[in-house]
Amino acid sequence: MTVTRSHVIGVGSYLPARVLTNNELSEMVDTSDEWIVQRTGIRERHIAADDELTSDLAVKAARNALHAAHKKADDIDLIIVATTTPDMTFPATAVFVQNKLGIHHGQAFDIQAVCSGFVYAVATADAYIKAGMAKRALVIGAETFSRILDWTDRTTCVLFGDGAGALIMEAAPEGVEGVLASVLRSDGEHWDKLYVDGGVSKTQSTGYVRMEGREVFKHAVGMVTDVVEGVLAQSGHVASDLDWFVPHQANKRIIDSAGKKLGIPPEKVIVTVDRHANTSAASIPLALNEAIADGRIKKGDLVMLEAMGGGFTWGATLIRW
Repeated sequence: MTVTRSHVIGVGSYLPARVLTNNELSEMVDTSDEWIVQRTGIRERHIAADDELTSDLAVKAARNALHAAHKKADDIDLIIVATTTPDMTFPATAVFVQNKLGIHHGQAFDIQAVCSGFVYAVATADAYIKAGMAKRALVIGAETFSRILDWTDRTTCVLFGDGAGALIMEAAPEGVEGVLASVLRSDGEHWDKLYVDGGVSKTQSTGYVRMEGREVFKHAVGMVTDVVEGVLAQSGHVASDLDWFVPHQANKRIIDSAGKKLGIPPEKVIVTVDRHANTSAASIPLALNEAIADGRIKKGDLVMLEAMGGGFTWGATLIRW
């Protein structure tokens, strides 16, 4: 029996024009460029303009992805937006994206798995396509994380940025491998190590990001390697088969430690955290788009995506490009 797979036919991204450097941050809170770089690898981040919504970032990334895929908006019948910073409590940001793209058919919804959201969204779109519930999906990770930062808290405000990335997925023709395997996990026991201290039901407010950095770091490397090894085992591959490792861009030390534990050499790891900071659900597609644009990721390459975020949630996906 022929197995239906989904594959990626186009990728796009968008970063807001405003760049906020570590030196500028040091004028706002008690920190320094040296302190931030040493602990995180971050040097700068992009910040959305006051009139830019998460859906605006998402639409710009989506249009770039559609252009790369040589498709029109009407070719899309599934839109999934991974975001922690939706335009409104409801409707879903995906519906706003759908409307702004002029699409009036198909289905559109959001996924909330924080920094793991994009991996969750790719796995979900893959399942929809395999089940015949969608023909062509627009998968987006988009965040205006600057809107939920306490700019007086130096332990969190230095870590995050805004941006969006998108990809187009469709059923793979015979002989094309596409998405090979995905593993998703969560454990709500750890919710209080990385969370926002507000919410509709609890406080009727948006709240701000709160984090126990050492605790997150302690769990991150083990969780990352867990799902990556699970995907490799499921797909019949080993780490040395990988052409590229595209991890969630949260912290350079976490990226380096995970790569080392998995036996993936640094030259195979895509890193953008120095220029983008942690853009949550947008970080993987932003990094993917950069590596495709500069010619590193090419057709036929074996690419591992991986993320871990608040919840905790974590997951990985293996794609033959």
